Amino acid sequence: MRLETLAIHAGQPPDPAYGAVMPPIYQTSTFAFEAVGKPGAFDYTRSGNPTRKALEDCLAALEGGSRAFSFASGMAAVATALALLDAGDHVLVHDDLYGGTYRYLTNVTVRQGVEVGFVNMRDLDALQAAIRPATRMIWTETPTNPLMNLQDLAAIAAIARDRRIITVTDNTFASPYNQRPLDLGIDISLHSMTKYINGHSDVIAGALIVRDEGLAERLGFLQNALGTPLSPFDCFLVLRGIKTLPIRMEAHNANALAIARWLQEQPAVAEVLHPGLDSHPQRDLAARQMRGIGGTFSFRMQTGDAAVRLLERVKLFTLAESLGGVESLIEHPWTMTHVSVPEDARRRMGIDERMIRISVGIEHRDDLIEDLAQAMGAG
Repeated sequence: MRLETLAIHAGQPPDPAYGAVMPPIYQTSTFAFEAVGKPGAFDYTRSGNPTRKALEDCLAALEGGSRAFSFASGMAAVATALALLDAGDHVLVHDDLYGGTYRYLTNVTVRQGVEVGFVNMRDLDALQAAIRPATRMIWTETPTNPLMNLQDLAAIAAIARDRRIITVTDNTFASPYNQRPLDLGIDISLHSMTKYINGHSDVIAGALIVRDEGLAERLGFLQNALGTPLSPFDCFLVLRGIKTLPIRMEAHNANALAIARWLQEQPAVAEVLHPGLDSHPQRDLAARQMRGIGGTFSFRMQTGDAAVRLLERVKLFTLAESLGGVESLIEHPWTMTHVSVPEDARRRMGIDERMIRISVGIEHRDDLIEDLAQAMGAG
């Protein structure tokens, strides 16, 4: 079945108890055993729950995986994936990534005895040179947050496969609609489902999806042992959001590209970072491994003061962190999402005071353009 159909039906047959068309919310902490020593299909919601299973089966189908795991946040998914590593292991990470992941790697993962190395994975030779005998994981994020850089997932997966290194891709910005890392050879696809998958800015959630059964068993153990799974009610809300994922993503894709093209023509804008633009250096890679870019991208104003003025003057865009909802958001990575990254690291990545990141919603694009125009004083 195609993704549009899977989003509505995968993992969601009519409920066997009463024939409910929508998966019920099994809001219970525990389940009755059939007899002493004989649990039923579920025994305790931390270990498994029918509503969570429906969501996870749907996620696995959308990404072309064998199993999926849902978590209480995107960072809970990050922490669980990194818990696959042991003290003495080495993980290689793309040098431009989400500030929360950077903070976890540099303040938690390293304290657990795991060595963390950062490398520009757009340079495959640099990646290969950075691999050590102790390297057990390669962590990618594409497109990156907020610089919109891409990594060649098929090439990275091939490099890792030859060395039996686990690969992880944060697929949050793309969603399963625009990019399927497992199809490109990646081992684990990661999402903050808070963003596009849920799509309505009312749930905090994360996900990991895999194909390899051995890896699935390890992640299932960690999800249960760490106590990181998503609650039944939030699973229900995410399932509800998933049903409109394909049509929402089409609107996000089209609106954001139209606004990116408009921004390119504005004298107050110094640079637009959108891989769908012909001017983007990785336009061909985007066309090869992505169906669309999504609704989130960044641009630079001519000065930092101009960026702050725009952020303070918008009326339709909401100044807030996060992305991927039906409403449009705007934020300042320098002082918001990436403020926890040390200043020298931010500048080394290319994040500066002039940069603005927008999450383009599904409102009418002309209204959004008019809002940006009045905020920057454009005609």
